[in-house]
Amino acid sequence: MSAVGLAGLDEQRRAWVSEAWRHVTAERLRELVVHLVGIPSPTGDERPLAEHIAATLASVGLRAGLQPIDGCQANAWARLDGDGSGPDLMLYAPIDTLTVGVESEDLPWIGPELREDMRPQATVYDDLVTGLGASNPKGHAACVMMAAEAISLAGVPLTGDLVAAFGAGGMPTNARPGGGRANTGQGVGCSFLLEQGVWTDYAIIAKPGWTVSWEEVGLVWFEVTVHGIHTYAGSRHRLPYDNAIDRAGDVVRHLERWFVEYAGRHTRGTVAPQGIVSSVRGGWPRMAAVTPACCTLRVDLRIGPDTTPIQAKREFTAAVAQLRRELPGLDATVEMLLAIPGTRTSRESWIFRSAVAGWEAFEGRAHEIIRGNSGATDANILRGRGIPTVRVGMPKVTEAPFDIDFSRGMNTVSVRDMEQLTRHLIRTAVDTVTRSREEVEGATA
Repeated sequence: MSAVGLAGLDEQRRAWVSEAWRHVTAERLRELVVHLVGIPSPTGDERPLAEHIAATLASVGLRAGLQPIDGCQANAWARLDGDGSGPDLMLYAPIDTLTVGVESEDLPWIGPELREDMRPQATVYDDLVTGLGASNPKGHAACVMMAAEAISLAGVPLTGDLVAAFGAGGMPTNARPGGGRANTGQGVGCSFLLEQGVWTDYAIIAKPGWTVSWEEVGLVWFEVTVHGIHTYAGSRHRLPYDNAIDRAGDVVRHLERWFVEYAGRHTRGTVAPQGIVSSVRGGWPRMAAVTPACCTLRVDLRIGPDTTPIQAKREFTAAVAQLRRELPGLDATVEMLLAIPGTRTSRESWIFRSAVAGWEAFEGRAHEIIRGNSGATDANILRGRGIPTVRVGMPKVTEAPFDIDFSRGMNTVSVRDMEQLTRHLIRTAVDTVTRSREEVEGATA
């Protein structure tokens, strides 16, 4: 067994980690991710995949279970019991995909057609696996499954519990059309998991990016309603005319410039919070002869850990008010629809220090911090509930027999990278749940 990744561990933990690594194979990781990709799990409909994960982990001897949220949505979990003298650690991954994988819901917004990587069916290209969510989140979930399985098979004597948890509703979305609940995304599964008692001292979330991240942005959604006059094309020249859609264009252009200024003001640490206008709704598509009395815009504004949602609301509202002053007659109102605060974990925390030590052992150099981040994950839910959490993941695939755009980056995973992430998760887990609570608490102090 190679010594790469073992530096810094004592002899006994080196032996335990090495034994667990022996059970990590490319074949098993490929098998796991291919099966995960093949079970559709759009946000709100993750239950079949959660059932599969729980059954798979139970089949290799773990104590595993399903945690239903409703008839369509569920989490999965597995637990390796310690003797109670050490800290508990959660290895966590969400399991829902951002898009659905069917033409009726994804087209034309994702593009002119659904490519193979946009469908819930895996295709293997040597080291690469493609398919909907193959990297984010399913490749990362497969690594968590493999890590728990390997530690179990290795028979490592644990002082604290090791929990592998897989949350529904991890994507930044509300319910799809026809959904029974609005809150099917935005970390609802992670929140439910904690509320129902699946709780630990520390957590690692497996999400993209080969670094150890200790902070990330949150997000606030706004709806901007731009008002105008409902009128008729045949009477435009005879009646008062104020097209809400034309006015909305002014608002969009103003906000797109303002987002750049906002990001510049709030970039600090590792985060660079961004903003976008994501959708426009106004008028009757069946009735092109008339203008609507209003047009609505949806906005996603990312916020750093030092900005509260109410502070963001006031800043955003002020930006819209500024435009109203510049454009007399503009009638635009703002409503905050959703808020997830940004969070951070202290770099003095045991879990950050252990995860960084592992990263440096694999790379043989000082930890590389990735800055300018504007992505949000369920780490915000975990940290917000008081669980010190770090994020560790795989780098985006860059060498492939196809172009890597945003969707391909989500939907393509390297099995070699999966092996490395799994080994890192194992090392950090063994380094944590084989110690006493006094050891890790003392290391944090």
